[in-house]
Amino acid sequence: MTENTIDQNTAAETQQLAFSMQKIYIKDLSFEAPGAPEIFSFEGGYKPNVNLELNTSNRHIKEDSYEVSLNVTVTAKEEETVMFLAEVKQCGVFLLKNMDDMTKRHTLGSFCPSILFPYARQVISDMISNGGFPQLLLAHINFEQLFKAQEDRRASEQENPPAAPAESSH
Repeated sequence: MTENTIDQNTAAETQQLAFSMQKIYIKDLSFEAPGAPEIFSFEGGYKPNVNLELNTSNRHIKEDSYEVSLNVTVTAKEEETVMFLAEVKQCGVFLLKNMDDMTKRHTLGSFCPSILFPYARQVISDMISNGGFPQLLLAHINFEQLFKAQEDRRASEQENPPAAPAESSH
C-alpha cells in the first residue's frame, strides 16, 4: 500500500505544471541619431512625434525550453527629421513543463513578453538618455490584450480563410 502511494505521488509530481525563467538577455541593440549634433538645436523646442513598434516571437530550443523575443523599436521625428531610432531585441529563455498547447501559447505569447518588457523599457530609456535626448518612459503594455486580439484574428482566419485566387484557363 505504501509503495502504491509513493508511485501515485511521484506520478502527480512529474505531471505538475512548471514555469521558470532560465535567462534574460539582450540579443540585439541599436541606437541612431542621424542628425546629431545639429538636431539638438531644434528651434521651437523638442516635441517629437514618437512611434512605438512591438513584435514578439518564440521558438522551441530543446525539451521544455523556449526562447521568447520581444522586439521594441522607438522612432522619434520632428516634422520629417528623424531625431532618433532606438531598437532592442530583449530575449529570455523560459522553462515550460507539462502545459497543454493553449496554456503554452498563452504563456509564450502574453506572460513571457510581460516579463521581458520592463527590461526592454529600461534599455530603451537608457539608450535615448545616453544619446543626449530627454528621458522617454514607455507606458505599460497590456500583452494579455494583444495576445487575445491575435488569438481572435487567428480564429477568424480559420473560420473564414482568405479566398484562393481564381484560376484562369486560357
